[in-house]
Amino acid sequence: MPCRSSQHPRLDRRSFLTASGLGFAGLSLPDVLAGAQADSSRARSTILIWLDGGPSHIDTWDMKPQAAAEFRGPFQPIQTSAPGIQLCEHLPRLARQTHHLAIVHSMGHATSRDLPGPNNHSSGFFHGLTAHPPDSSFFQLSESRPSRPDDPPFIGAVVAAKTRQRNSVPQQVMLPRRFRVLSNTPGQYANQLGAEFNPLYVDGSNDIPPKFTVPALKLPADLSAGRLRTRQQLLRQFDDQHRRFERSLVTQDYSKHQQRAFSVLFSKKSREAFEIEREPEALRRTYGRGVNAMSLLMARRLVQAEVPFITVVWKKEDPVLHKKKFCNGAGSWDTHGKNFDCLRDILLPNFDRMFAALLDDLHQQGLLDETLVVVSSEMGRTPKIGDPRPGGTSGRNHWRQCMSVLMAGAGIRGGQLYGASDPIAAYPVDKPVGPSDLARTIYHAMGVHDLTAVDGDGQSIELLEEGRVMAGLF
Repeated sequence: MPCRSSQHPRLDRRSFLTASGLGFAGLSLPDVLAGAQADSSRARSTILIWLDGGPSHIDTWDMKPQAAAEFRGPFQPIQTSAPGIQLCEHLPRLARQTHHLAIVHSMGHATSRDLPGPNNHSSGFFHGLTAHPPDSSFFQLSESRPSRPDDPPFIGAVVAAKTRQRNSVPQQVMLPRRFRVLSNTPGQYANQLGAEFNPLYVDGSNDIPPKFTVPALKLPADLSAGRLRTRQQLLRQFDDQHRRFERSLVTQDYSKHQQRAFSVLFSKKSREAFEIEREPEALRRTYGRGVNAMSLLMARRLVQAEVPFITVVWKKEDPVLHKKKFCNGAGSWDTHGKNFDCLRDILLPNFDRMFAALLDDLHQQGLLDETLVVVSSEMGRTPKIGDPRPGGTSGRNHWRQCMSVLMAGAGIRGGQLYGASDPIAAYPVDKPVGPSDLARTIYHAMGVHDLTAVDGDGQSIELLEEGRVMAGLF
């Protein structure tokens, strides 16, 4: 399937005059100039950090200390390194790195207050990961709706298809797990683009230190790569279950996906990128001990190896590291019960340490200017405390109408707030944006401007028709 690398648009004199007089593509002159500046500092990589389950935005980075107690909760805001921006008191390390951050307070997945859409994880994954609203099947099948070959592709797959191919490293990596509500949760695959653009999946364990394996390249214990003489021999040793899974997605593209896997296995550069033990012990301690912390450090290594798109999917590790209390819900951030205990004792301290370490590490390595870092999820949490489920008196339920997104690097102007929510963080009230706007902004930062492709039947398709670049971020 042919895919072209995108070209950077130029802001010539004629475009400048048009922009100054009538507006350019619906943007004001400051937006055009900001977009042109962003193009001049195109990102080489994107790290998407997905807080699986849906973090409570009102208890973290969109706090409402003036709201009534049944909305604001017990946490207090603290000042940060960015004047005018406050974060939760349980994010002290991140508060010292906030001058690198832009916080989008006006993200919503719902189409309107009256039509919020299906309020579950699968639909949130699909919308957030593909930038396309969930169709009627998500209402009918709810969490049982599987991925389908004709679904729109994951944002990371579009970046993988539209950026320069690098044979020695994968175009995109997902770690330390896949998205799992089902074994085939929608939104995370290349689908229309073909399985060759699916991520290389890397499984991370909850061991201390964590172990990372690549299921697609996993060999039997008694067989080393050095003993294999041909790629045909390696093919026969591939894990059968993984092969069936990939074939069930897009059979005709499976061989291309395998060829990319071969290139990764036999590439010294790619193998070394996954050898996290090469990092100094002192730096590893800075990130923390768990599998999510080491996944963020691995993401930084993959940026150095020039992998275009890296997705870190938060893995629930509290049963191993924290035996005192557990978070209710499918994902750790799915705090239907014990919302405040879980955030205070487990989630926020862990995230605070590892994410602040990532931002500082990228900055110290001189990589932040060429790396787009995005923290997002499938939803926020209800503004009012309480969940109808058993044990949910101190929890917050799903809320797709409003959430926050954190962004840094790649020309993003740090120390700013973008948009705003209402006094109880229920709905966006200033600069409302949705997943399509976030996707457009990611593509823009990565220099991806051609959003057309050809599907498996040879038909031309538009990968994304909605959305606008959040040019004011740059």
